Amino acid sequence: MAKLHELQTFNSDNGSLTVFEKVIPGTIQRVFYIYGAGQNPRAGHRHHKAWNALICLNGSCHVYNHNGYAETTYLLDDPKKCLVLEPEDWHTMYEFSEDAILLVVSNELYDKEDYIYEPYPNNRRSDESVLADSE
Repeated sequence: MAKLHELQTFNSDNGSLTVFEKVIPGTIQRVFYIYGAGQNPRAGHRHHKAWNALICLNGSCHVYNHNGYAETTYLLDDPKKCLVLEPEDWHTMYEFSEDAILLVVSNELYDKEDYIYEPYPNNRRSDESVLADSE
């Protein structure tokens, strides 16, 4: 199941330094970020192998998560918050603020065969319902 971490942050008169380490298993293989998404939902999938860590560096967004048994919605609105998604976590990101920048760090390279787009049977939300909820 997804887990929300607070990343270790060091504050001083020179600003803040937040450290991302020992958060996902393995070696970081891929880093990307999402911005300019507005109210358009993103993702709507889970993985066979990939673990992903999501950090909203600026602004905010919501993340809906379902692992086949339980579902939770998270608000990412602080760059110290890091949501770690395990491979079985079906997720959708939505309601991006206008200034949102969502960083995603993965322990796997992109592989289209790793993606599972079929939601769990008891998943109450899909991309379509997220979009309807945010209008």
